[in-house]
Amino acid sequence: MIDHLFRHQYGKMVSILTRIFGLAHLQLIEDAVQDTFVMAMKTWREGVPENPEAWLTKAAKNRVLDLFRKINADQEREGKWVSGPATIALNELFLDSEIVDSQLRMIFAACNPALKPQDQIAFALKTISGFSAQEIASALLLKEETVKKRLVRARKVIASENIVFEIPTGPSLPERLHRVMEVIYLIFNEGFHSNRQEALIREELCGEALRLCKLLLTNEHTATGDAQALFALFCFHSARLRSKVNEQGQVLSLKEQDRSLWYAPLISVGYHALQKAVQSPFGIYHFEAAIAAEHVMAESYEDTNWKQILRHYEQLDILHPSTFNKLNLATVHLQLNDFEAARSLLEAIEPESLEQRAYLYHGLWAEYFLRMHLKKEGLAAMEEALAKVRNKAEREFLERKKDKLEQL
Repeated sequence: MIDHLFRHQYGKMVSILTRIFGLAHLQLIEDAVQDTFVMAMKTWREGVPENPEAWLTKAAKNRVLDLFRKINADQEREGKWVSGPATIALNELFLDSEIVDSQLRMIFAACNPALKPQDQIAFALKTISGFSAQEIASALLLKEETVKKRLVRARKVIASENIVFEIPTGPSLPERLHRVMEVIYLIFNEGFHSNRQEALIREELCGEALRLCKLLLTNEHTATGDAQALFALFCFHSARLRSKVNEQGQVLSLKEQDRSLWYAPLISVGYHALQKAVQSPFGIYHFEAAIAAEHVMAESYEDTNWKQILRHYEQLDILHPSTFNKLNLATVHLQLNDFEAARSLLEAIEPESLEQRAYLYHGLWAEYFLRMHLKKEGLAAMEEALAKVRNKAEREFLERKKDKLEQL
C-alpha cells in the first residue's frame, strides 16, 4: 500500500516542485522528494497516518522552503517565500487542479523532442510515474546502469537546452502531443504484453499509462479526439486484463477467456470516451479503439464481428502501414476462413521487422497450417515460434498449441 502511495505521490510532488523551482533544479528536487519518503518511512513505523496523502503534501510544502534556502540563501528573497502573498500563491500550487496542471507540464517536458526517444520513456517513468531505475530496467528489459545513463543524459539535455516547463500552445502543440501519446502508448503496451520472461502482464504499467492519458483529458487543449480514442483503447484493453491469464498462470487466447471477468464499468468509460472521439477526424487510435470495442461488444467469441474488424484494420493499414497491421489482418482472414488472403499476407511479411515479437509470425503460420491440416509444416513453424519466444507463459501457450498439432 505504502509503495503504491509513494509511487503516485512522487510524480505529483516532483511536478509541483519543478513548477516552483524550474527544471534546472530537477536533480535537487528529486533528492528532496526522496528524502521526504525516507522521513515518512521512519515516522510511519508505528502506524500510517489517517490521511497519508495530506501528510506527504504537507511534508512537500515544508521541503519547498528547505529547497529554497539551499538554492538561494538571499534572506530578503527567502522572506518573500515564507510569508505574505507569495505563501498564498505557493499554497495554491498544491490545489488539485494545479497539481494536475503541473503533471501535464512534466509530461510534455519528458517528451520534449530535444530528448532521445528512448530517454523520453525512461525519464517519463521516473519523473512522472515514480518508477525506480531498477523498475524501469525491468519494465524495458534494460540493464539498470543503462537506465541510469539515460536519466542522466535526459537531465543534462533539459539543462543545456533550457527546456521550459510548460504545456505547448499554438502550431507546435499537435506534434508535441502526438509524441506524448506515443510514449504513453508504448508504456501501456509493455504492460499489456510484457517482454519479461516471467510476467506477461504488468498491471502497474497499464494503470500508469491509463492515468497519464486521463491527465491529457483534463486540459481543453490536450483533450483531443486522438487522446479520447487512446483513452478508450486503454479502457477496453484494461477491462480484459484479469482474463488473459488463468489461476495457473497460463495464457488464454481471446477465445478461451472468461468474459464474465471483463470489467464492465471500465468498458462503459471506454465507450463514453470513444463517443467523444468519433466527433473528430479519425486517427490510428480511433481505429485501434474501434477494433477493441468490437471485441468487448461481442457476447461470445463466436459473436465477434470479424468482417467489421477487418474493415477497421484495412483502414488502419492505409492510414499507418505496419508489419503488425499485416499480421493482424492475416489473423482476421484466418478467422473468416479466407486462407488464401491470410497466406498471401504472411508471405509478404519480413519476420525480422517484428523484432522480439517475431514468434507471433511463426505462431500464426502454425495456426494456418493447423487449419489446413498440414501437420509437418505446422510443427516446423511452431518450433520456429518456440525458438524465438521469451516469455514463459507464452512459451507454455505455444507448447499447448504444438500438442494440438501433434494430435492431428
